Amino acid sequence: MKILILPDADTAADRVAGLIADRLRQAPATVLGLATGGTMEAVYARLIAAHRAGTLSFAKARSFNLDEYVGVAPDHPCSYWRYMREQLFDHVDMAPGAALLPRGDAADPAAEAAGYEAAIAAAGGIGLQLLGLGANGHIGFNEPTSSLASLTRIKTLTPSTRAANARFFDRPEDVPRMAITMGIGTILNADEVLLLAYGEGKAAATAAMIEGPLSASCPASALQMHRKAVVVLDEAAASRLALRDYFDCVHPGGREAEI
Repeated sequence: MKILILPDADTAADRVAGLIADRLRQAPATVLGLATGGTMEAVYARLIAAHRAGTLSFAKARSFNLDEYVGVAPDHPCSYWRYMREQLFDHVDMAPGAALLPRGDAADPAAEAAGYEAAIAAAGGIGLQLLGLGANGHIGFNEPTSSLASLTRIKTLTPSTRAANARFFDRPEDVPRMAITMGIGTILNADEVLLLAYGEGKAAATAAMIEGPLSASCPASALQMHRKAVVVLDEAAASRLALRDYFDCVHPGGREAEI
């Protein structure tokens, strides 16, 4: 993994948005893997700004989102489809039908998951996968104990994940208990992976992901096996890294050129 440590959350979001924009400029037909959550809002705001400034187009791109809650329809206020429309899709020039998410309200969620995995494969796979990091080390909704070779499927959410997402719902008990999520194996099949984490609350998971053993207890540790993964952190998220001096030596100031 390439570890880039930036001074704060704003500069970390700047870097991630810049890397996504660079990829789209170099390869406009990139298949993007997209993520949701509070961490991504600043990233999407920067991409929208670049599009409005006329320096970035999504017109040839396609996208697949990581996950969706089981039982939640696309028009539900807390659906990830609604989130993506509000945070990105309604503000850029993606072609109709180019952005896909799992149908949380599918009559057969298992079949929906299998069909979604097949659709990713039919699109040629993910070119650039954007990820956040759960405080318990999850990526997508791959909770601890997830198979490191898993494909898109249904996962039961942990109480800590449901509690973290409760702020988006009227009542904590309204948070769904299951989700359709890309698997860890699906994520590892992406050509490139770009993970953003910031804040002290992600520091323990960050250290486990980067320096801990490869283990299903920290699903994000599977990224140690990826051939081209970039992890962008702020100082707070990097605060528990034992090898911080080395990462600063390789990429001083978060610069990407090897030395």
